Amino acid sequence: MTDPVLPPELLFGTATAAYQVEGATHEGARGPSIWDTYCRTPGRVARGETGDVACDHYHRYREDVALMADLGVDLYRFSVAWPRVQPTGGGRPDPEGLAFYDRLVDTLLEAGIEPVITLYHWDLPQALEDGGGWRSRDTAHRFAEYARVVADRLNDRVRRWITLNEPFCSAFLGHAVGRHAPGTREGTPALAAAHHLLLAHGLAVGELRAAASGQVGITLNPDHLLPATGSEADRAAVERARTLHNRVWLDPILTGAYPDSEEETWGPLADGSYRAEGDLDIIGRSLDFLGINYYRPIMLRDAPHTEADPARRTAADIGVEQVPFEGVRHTTMGWPVLPDTFTDLLVDLDRRYPDLPPVLITENGSAEDDRPDGSGRVRDRERVDYLRAHLAALSRALEAGVDVRGYFVWSLLDNFEWAHGYDKRFGLVRVDYETLERHPKDSYRWYRDFLAAHRARRTQEPTTPREG
Repeated sequence: MTDPVLPPELLFGTATAAYQVEGATHEGARGPSIWDTYCRTPGRVARGETGDVACDHYHRYREDVALMADLGVDLYRFSVAWPRVQPTGGGRPDPEGLAFYDRLVDTLLEAGIEPVITLYHWDLPQALEDGGGWRSRDTAHRFAEYARVVADRLNDRVRRWITLNEPFCSAFLGHAVGRHAPGTREGTPALAAAHHLLLAHGLAVGELRAAASGQVGITLNPDHLLPATGSEADRAAVERARTLHNRVWLDPILTGAYPDSEEETWGPLADGSYRAEGDLDIIGRSLDFLGINYYRPIMLRDAPHTEADPARRTAADIGVEQVPFEGVRHTTMGWPVLPDTFTDLLVDLDRRYPDLPPVLITENGSAEDDRPDGSGRVRDRERVDYLRAHLAALSRALEAGVDVRGYFVWSLLDNFEWAHGYDKRFGLVRVDYETLERHPKDSYRWYRDFLAAHRARRTQEPTTPREG
């Protein structure tokens, strides 16, 4: 398969997240996060691994920026660790924590790379969790204050801001499934967490606008959901899952209303007592872009609830069951590789939401069993094929009229993959976790060559940049 040719104005980057790469969890006054606590709870994370060291990006960021400069990316998306900036989630910021992000931003700009900041990639300060965490409305207000602290420090150099990364995972994997921090299995409190995350986003948008901080967006992970059969029951199961995965996030942000399918999806849990008048006006504040993370489709069928008593169900128990895809390649995450569904998702979102803002693909990539050969080279052909096929799928979405402005590969580095520990490798660069040495893989070299050809087309086919 040949490399796809994409519009010369499309921007390209790569991405990481603070807890997954930074390490240095005891540097300065950094406080514990919910992931520090979760990792130390027996049985939560594979092999009891933690992000204490991770890739040591905190100390090796200059080396990593040099890798990005050699790669030729336009953008680097990274997250700020809230407990590094405000150890207890509020109050006076730690100067040492803010100074790290000062250095990182300046180093990126010196290398000709634009920083794209995510304010929250799941590492809630543990002190806020002790006070109720995202179940508490107060946490949304604390987040807005934190957003203003970071913006006041960096807005003179940062043009693109992302409030939250994948609030679906924070609310439902964290509070309903228990597979992410804080690791609880709850009903209405998980729905309250979802609402307060959205409220936090809207409040932060207001603070970022006040700080004149350029473009503001949010990153969601909407899923392309397919019914296992054409039966009415399976189609209804998909609609319930669409509410959980997609609509409870997209509808308030883009239409100013929660979906009318909530009661059918959650029953008595969907009482909305945690919502206040005026919240939707805040949540629906206009955005400059929508970040979308995409990896794979999901196939579902109708299934009995795991808990017969509706009052005892978790927010994730909506009467659906995931069905495996057969006859297709899967990554080491167990995710099916079906690039056409990437096109389908983007086109579907564009049709469902007439006011869809410009899109950034803020994550796309694959975990593979890519080991060094005798010479130390990582020949990760599967990852190259995955990226090439998904860029071709992105090209088809652009041809269909979807306004996509940028694409980020997840991830620059192999890193701490949450509950999987260090077992799953997504990086373009292999990290030896014993020595912390970096080794570019074949996928890194492929992406570098792809970007060089893309840049060459920019000079040959000059275009007028689109607004926003």
